[in-house]
Amino acid sequence: MASDASPEAAQGGDLVRRHRLSTRIWHWINAVTLLVMLMSGLMIFNAHPRLYWGEYGANFDRPWLKIGTLQNTRTGEYSGFLQVGDERIDTTGVLGLWQDSNGRQQRYAFPSWATIPSRYSLAGARIWHLAFAWVLALGLLAYLVRSLVNGHLRRDIHITRREWSPRHLWHDVNQHARLRFPKGAAALRYNALQKLAYAGVLFVLLPLMIVTGLAMSPGTDAWAPIVTELFGGRQSARSVHFICAFLLVVFFVVHMVMVVLAGPINEVRSMITGKYRLPKEKGQ
Repeated sequence: MASDASPEAAQGGDLVRRHRLSTRIWHWINAVTLLVMLMSGLMIFNAHPRLYWGEYGANFDRPWLKIGTLQNTRTGEYSGFLQVGDERIDTTGVLGLWQDSNGRQQRYAFPSWATIPSRYSLAGARIWHLAFAWVLALGLLAYLVRSLVNGHLRRDIHITRREWSPRHLWHDVNQHARLRFPKGAAALRYNALQKLAYAGVLFVLLPLMIVTGLAMSPGTDAWAPIVTELFGGRQSARSVHFICAFLLVVFFVVHMVMVVLAGPINEVRSMITGKYRLPKEKGQ
């Protein structure tokens, strides 16, 4: 069995180099950064657990999303709920109403295990969030510049005209649905669905997170009001910000499922050492 084979001559079972050092460093820094930003963002959301469209948003305005509690007028007991539009879902014990580590009922939107800080602190959450926002923005810029220079974007992320064809896309969807992953040297190349997902994160979700974060800032509203105006107001920017965060969580969950199904040891090793053992073809 060959070791460190060149990608051009690689076969199933060979150990090859898959991820560059810049990609591996950015991947792990970004994983920690997004986790901290998500958890601190949930604490910020706890301060006002409602989302609106438009310029304004206050307790008496109608939100399109709300997490809160209701009190039963007969029993006096509270229940937690998630409301999207006119649809309301009981989330008692998970969202809106939950028990802390001391067994006391809390009425914040998200539980303490999911937030930074774990105790309610809007000021503390903002410090964490803004500090790691710099890490996210500068890290993304550095990664994109580096990937442009070394050809990673052109070679691995660029979607060709053939890959855009409905027939090709449907084939990739069908293969994923049947959990049929590429073998041999083909495993080194991203398919069209992977390219779409990574391009969506790199060029849509992460930039939108950064821009909407700026649009919510009163400072940005003062020196560059056009950023806020692009989204139709600070509350709309806040809604887009949380929608992007939710989509990043969805991406992460799907990503982890694919890693587990494709072989977690091999996949994680490739993101730590850069070396990846190609899956064997049938009959090898």
